[in-house]
Amino acid sequence: MPDDTTSANLGPREVLARFQRAMLDKSADDLADLYAVDAVHEFPFLFPGAPERYEGREEVRTGYRALWGASPAQPREIREVAVHGSTDPEVIVVEQVVCGTVTTTGRPFEFPGLLVIRVRDGRIAHVRDYMDGLGVAHAMNRLTAVAGSLSNGG
Repeated sequence: MPDDTTSANLGPREVLARFQRAMLDKSADDLADLYAVDAVHEFPFLFPGAPERYEGREEVRTGYRALWGASPAQPREIREVAVHGSTDPEVIVVEQVVCGTVTTTGRPFEFPGLLVIRVRDGRIAHVRDYMDGLGVAHAMNRLTAVAGSLSNGG
């Protein structure tokens, strides 16, 4: 875990760069270490098979470790469409596209998303992660199964 005196000097843009690096590396530890102990990471859009939120750094670590460990998606690039500052210096809004390959099929993917990240004292305090969950299911060849589970109330 990065030491607190070093991380306290990080602003939202630097934290975003480390966040994206952790995503590309699929490193749940590197990602979680960016979060405050009591941070919240929310998924406001329907994302079948994923929770609505993680509460706390360790839930982020455990959740992403399970999610990435089970996923054949291998990101290779994160294209920033736009990065927006805010009147609140703790908040950054990022429009991005995660590009990569599904390792089980060799099929390429591009998942658009939007992140609203609040960084306080060099750590992520809150994230709202808007991702195309059905697009992910489609790329993983799981759209029919997901649609079936949704129509069955699951």
